[in-house]
Amino acid sequence: MSRIEGEVDRPADLELRHRSALLFLAPLLLFGVLALIFAIGLFSGDKSKVPSALIGRPAPSITLTALDGLQRDGKPVPAFGMADLTAGRATIVNVFASWCAPCRVEHPFLMGLADAPAVKAGKVALVAINYKDEAENARRFLGALGNPYSAVGVDRAGRGAIEWGVYGVPETFVIGPDGHILEKHVGPLDAATAGKLLARAMAAR
Repeated sequence: MSRIEGEVDRPADLELRHRSALLFLAPLLLFGVLALIFAIGLFSGDKSKVPSALIGRPAPSITLTALDGLQRDGKPVPAFGMADLTAGRATIVNVFASWCAPCRVEHPFLMGLADAPAVKAGKVALVAINYKDEAENARRFLGALGNPYSAVGVDRAGRGAIEWGVYGVPETFVIGPDGHILEKHVGPLDAATAGKLLARAMAAR
């Protein structure tokens, strides 16, 4: 039935229109609330405290290749694997890339870790995963800033990092002598954080 010009809406018609508007707006409002909650969680708090479901579990077994052409003390720097992470000593695993600006910021603290007595004595290993990088760029990065790592595994496609639950670079893990992940730090290291991770590694049994 067509509406007659000038006809006044009946209460029932107005109520129906209000309900239709609410039904249309409700999903949009719900989406907006959820988006706000997500944004607050993403941009507030300590980013280094991002939880990891892998804490307390064995480090994922991944296959990494050595960084081609990288040497330390005149010898080729090897990759590392699960056998190295379960060799009876704690290991600090740093995930880095030459294109990562925060990686440059934290690098002096990694060099400091390499000079720590526990690392120099071989009680704690310091190794790295080179993430989605070009070999030449990674070698140039370490050549310019120094190589603190006793082993560097190349994760060219980034699949290994996914297995490790990496959100982005840099990230640093502490692995216990039995190969279990004890701690994870997201973001660049500073002096306090580097010291904390080293102490955690030295205390691991």
